[in-house]
Amino acid sequence: MSDLDELRRKRMKELHQQAEANENQQTQQQMQQKQMQQEMEAKKKQLIMQILTPEARSRLANLRLTKPEFVEQIELQLIQLAQSGRVQGKITDEQLKVLLKQLSGQKRDINIIRR
Repeated sequence: MSDLDELRRKRMKELHQQAEANENQQTQQQMQQKQMQQEMEAKKKQLIMQILTPEARSRLANLRLTKPEFVEQIELQLIQLAQSGRVQGKITDEQLKVLLKQLSGQKRDINIIRR
């Protein structure tokens, strides 16, 4: 009986060690993912600062408060345009307004007709 108890204790100890090792590995992976995400955000911010004028960045920051997903898409498209060489110089606030209108698509106008 004591041998059986000892084997059980050893096995339980091994299982606990494996579980702790798995948890440590998962936390390390999560930390690495967070770090990579922060680096990507920093690079994106740096590129946006190079692409947009301060007024245009301010407009995007204000728009981000109401439509964060839309602004994220716009920033990615602006970075792609700049990397492909389609953007000459910095994008002004007026140019950004035009781009926003094009990307926002057609808004639905609702007309109520009363009879």
